[in-house]
Amino acid sequence: MKSVIVTGPGQTAVVEVPEPDLGPADVLVRPRACGICGSDGLYISVGGIPPRQGATPLGHEPAGEVVAVGADVTGVEVGDHVVLNPMASSDGIIGSGGAQGGLSELVVLRDARVGVHLVTIPKHIPFEVAALNEPMAVATHAVNRLEPAPGQTAVIFGAGPIGLGAAIGLKLRGAAHVVVVDVVPNRLEKALKVGADAVINSAEEDVVARLLEWHGEAPRYFGRAGKPATDLYLDAAGAPAVIDTVLGAARHGARLSIVAVHKKPVSVDFGALLTSEITIALAMGYPTEIFEVTADLVEHWERYALIVSDVIPYAEVERALALAATPGAAEKVVVTLP
Repeated sequence: MKSVIVTGPGQTAVVEVPEPDLGPADVLVRPRACGICGSDGLYISVGGIPPRQGATPLGHEPAGEVVAVGADVTGVEVGDHVVLNPMASSDGIIGSGGAQGGLSELVVLRDARVGVHLVTIPKHIPFEVAALNEPMAVATHAVNRLEPAPGQTAVIFGAGPIGLGAAIGLKLRGAAHVVVVDVVPNRLEKALKVGADAVINSAEEDVVARLLEWHGEAPRYFGRAGKPATDLYLDAAGAPAVIDTVLGAARHGARLSIVAVHKKPVSVDFGALLTSEITIALAMGYPTEIFEVTADLVEHWERYALIVSDVIPYAEVERALALAATPGAAEKVVVTLP
């Protein structure tokens, strides 16, 4: 079968590898779509992930169809459409250093259990939308780290797939007003389409002034005055200016969730920040959210579908990888497999 492999620094290839065998406790899945993540570009640039340096299978956002079920497996049948939990695979994280990748013609789930390794989805959900399940789980975990309550106000920095997913998630959780901040106009337009209440182009507008306009001014606390009454902040951008803006604007008791990867250290003046009593939470992966988000994805799939910008066939997978790695060229690239 074919599989997309990182073969060296900056190099990938579609190679022939042995088809996986099926044991009595296993489920064999044919990926029908797989999203490309920014981390895929990182894996390619460094030549793969040890211990498979130079031979790392790619693709950790697969959705597919069950083609074989071991005799001991219950709860899933041949022909079912499914989304997978890449982190549950016994041979390593699928597409992130494990022995298998979602950009392959087949993936085997060893000792497969429904609800742990995979769940079924209705067949009317397009595979390219179902492939959003993994990144939307990341977004959901970032939202969960905010511990949002209905009626709160929120700001999301970064209108990429994670930021857009977080905007949808916060609105579904009852947020009264969600603002998305970015510097790319078409991304801001998409944020409004997926349900954000307002957007700010931070290259042209004063973020704090706009938040004061929309959310009002928070009560003075220990000398902190003139702060927006915004409850929640989420960093899906990873720019140092985002942290500076949030910590400078935070009202007493605000919460910040950081899901973005900051590539350089960020300086924080904790002395000046003390009276804010802000809660800062980091968000990594999806400890519980991988299938919690699936019901939302299924119910609101047409809204989530707006996140996908490019659908590219497997025959052009290397073009898809290059497109996804080019800054500003695409928002969310999904590869479809026959």
